[in-house]
Amino acid sequence: MYLVTLLGNSILISVSVLDSHLHTPMYFFFSNLSCLDIWYTSSALTPMLANFISGRNTISFSGCAAQMYFSLAMGSTECVLLSVMAYDRYVAICNPLRYPIIMNKKICVRIAAGSWVTGSFTALVETVSVLQLSLCGSGVINHFTCEILAVLKLACVDTSKVQLIMLVISVLLLPMPMLLICISYAFILSSILRISSLDGRSKAFSTCAAHLSVVVLFYGTALSMYLKPSNIDSQEIDKFIALVYAGITPMLNPIIYSLRNREVKVAVKKLLVKNSLCSFSL
Repeated sequence: MYLVTLLGNSILISVSVLDSHLHTPMYFFFSNLSCLDIWYTSSALTPMLANFISGRNTISFSGCAAQMYFSLAMGSTECVLLSVMAYDRYVAICNPLRYPIIMNKKICVRIAAGSWVTGSFTALVETVSVLQLSLCGSGVINHFTCEILAVLKLACVDTSKVQLIMLVISVLLLPMPMLLICISYAFILSSILRISSLDGRSKAFSTCAAHLSVVVLFYGTALSMYLKPSNIDSQEIDKFIALVYAGITPMLNPIIYSLRNREVKVAVKKLLVKNSLCSFSL
């Protein structure tokens, strides 16, 4: 699963960079999402795979802190980036003539950078607030990663302040971006239904369906993990949900985009043919 994630996202990044037809804001954000998925799944699955191979299940305090931070940073950045991608589709479909002006290269770079900075900063706040707590007990984390909620259960002091910080950040990064996505797609759907060309309508639906599939996968698992009622506390369910959004979702993202996107499939075929011809000539 990890190898498929690395291969799929690396191919998506490669075709977005190498194919000049894909040098557009949409594929620029796709490449950012693929980078996020590689870092995100690596921060969670690589230590777990190392434990499987070595037969050990220990991690240093600094290693745990780093894993917690990178997982939170990549996940938080993806929350922001998915809402940005919805806005990009809104401008492209609802304001096609102004699209090159509104979503120019400089704006896209600034928006992407803002997503990364927001995710990194909120992750730093959450990680520092948890690691300042006094941890006690056996020091055993009932999880396959240093997931913040699992580490928080080791605290032997009042955690209400930390939980409030996490709740505020979760609301800012989950329901609010989802609301923006829903508003964007309400306008998008209205515009798509007004397109007279069947081919144009089909292309718009295909692109938006791919993005919506990723949104449902990612936000669905994240919401059920971080904003579930406090009376529901099942560590085994939490582990399964964490595996879905840390492993399965990053693996499926490039598959969803490539299978439902004609331009990506054409670019991949061109890249494979070019490499085959180069190998044959050598």
